[in-house]
Amino acid sequence: MARYTGPVCKLCRREGDKLFLKGSRCFSTKCAMERRAYPPGQHGRGFGMRRRRRASDYARQLREKQKARRIYGVLERQFRRYYSEATRRPGMTGENLLVILESRLDNVVYRMGFADSRPQARQLVQHGHIDLNGRRTNASSALLKPGDVVAVRQNSRRLTYFKDLATVLEKRQVPDWLVLEPPQMSGRVLALPTREAIEQPLNEQLIVEFYSR
Repeated sequence: MARYTGPVCKLCRREGDKLFLKGSRCFSTKCAMERRAYPPGQHGRGFGMRRRRRASDYARQLREKQKARRIYGVLERQFRRYYSEATRRPGMTGENLLVILESRLDNVVYRMGFADSRPQARQLVQHGHIDLNGRRTNASSALLKPGDVVAVRQNSRRLTYFKDLATVLEKRQVPDWLVLEPPQMSGRVLALPTREAIEQPLNEQLIVEFYSR
């Protein structure tokens, strides 16, 4: 299955929740969820206006898994690999899965404020604008560990986008498990995130139940 390249606002409407896939637009009145808070398609408005039947357990588990995939921009096969890795780690499988997803390089770039959304962060990495531990990388799915340093490449800092970003980073608040150094346009992973530090509105237990069927 190829990566989804269609209108991302449809994904939010399908899940019935804001997934924040378009950055600042999601906080404005232009957000599709503010204007059309019902599923896409010719029958979407009708489903949104009338009471639906109670969703089955499978449906709720599937929707939660799909929501997590779409938030982090992960394909099904890769998501399943992350789940397998989560089961091998000590602790709660659901929490381990969210920690793995948060540890992705594109997510860390987004969390540090170098990008307005995760899709944009993925694009910055894939276009070679980001250094990981002093080396250029285009692997947006790289899993980071404590001590890893993420920085904007020296040559890329001359671009207008990053020049404008410098003033924004001064006011950027990052999660406790990260540290940001705005003057150097770099940041460091202090520790792996805890479940409390992951503010995604996800019920990871439903995802575990989906793969445990």
